[in-house]
Amino acid sequence: MLDLARGVAVRAQAGDRSRYEPVASALAPDAVGDPAAIMRAFRTRLGASECYIADLDAIQGGAVQRAMLRDLAQLETGFAGAILVDAGAHTPESTYEVLATGASEVVIGLETLRAFTDLREILRVVGDTRVVFSLDLRMGSPILHPAMHDAEGALPDALSLAAQAMETGVRTLVVLDLARIGTGCGADLGLLEALRKRFPLVRLLAGGGVLARRDLDRMRDAGCDGALVASAIHAGTITAADLADLAGEPVGAQSPSVSR
Repeated sequence: MLDLARGVAVRAQAGDRSRYEPVASALAPDAVGDPAAIMRAFRTRLGASECYIADLDAIQGGAVQRAMLRDLAQLETGFAGAILVDAGAHTPESTYEVLATGASEVVIGLETLRAFTDLREILRVVGDTRVVFSLDLRMGSPILHPAMHDAEGALPDALSLAAQAMETGVRTLVVLDLARIGTGCGADLGLLEALRKRFPLVRLLAGGGVLARRDLDRMRDAGCDGALVASAIHAGTITAADLADLAGEPVGAQSPSVSR
C-alpha cells in the first residue's frame, strides 16, 4: 500500500493525516518519500503484483495527483493492470478521471461517498470488475461524509453499511480502519469473520494494524482474500520470505493474495 501526499510517499499513522511524514522504507532506505523508488522495490524486492495507492490530497478534497498517478501506473514494475487507486472518487465522472491515470480498479471510499445511489450509478456505467468499495472506519466506527449523516444523528454500523454497498452490486470490499494503520494493533478479526459469513462470495480485503506475519495468518483464517500492508513492510517486520511463504501455503479452498 502506498500513501501519497503532495507528491511524496508518506507513512500513515493512526489516521492523523496532518502528521504524516515522508516514509523511510527498509525496502528503499536511500529514497525517503520517493513513490517511484518504493513502488519499484515492492516489485523487485517483494515480488508484488498488485499495489493499492491512496491519493490523500484528493481524498481530503484537493485535486487528484494525476501526473504522479500516471507516472506510477506507467512504471515497468509489473503492476500493469493491477493498481487499485483511492483518489476520492464518488461520481461516474470522478471515477473515470481516476481510471484515466492508468488505474485498473477505482476505490470508492465510504469517507467520500455522498450516497449509495451514486455507488450504484458508478457500478452501472463503469462495471463491477473495476470498482472497489472501501468500508472506512475509525476504531470500528464508520467514517461518513456529511451528506451521508442521518438527519436525526443516527450512525449506522459497519455491517449495515457493507450490506447497503453489496446491494448496489459491489463485488470487492475493503475494510480499512484508519485508527489502526501504523499501530501494529491487529485487524478487527471479529468484523472480518462477520463480513465473510454474511457475504461469502465477496472479494474481501482489509488493512490497518498489521505488524507481523501472524497478523496475515489471522486475517486469512478470518476469511480475507488479501491484506493491505505498508508500515510493517517499511519497518521490515514483514519480509519477502514471509509473503512468499504465505502465498505458497494453501488454506482450504482459498489462499489470500497480499496487496501492497
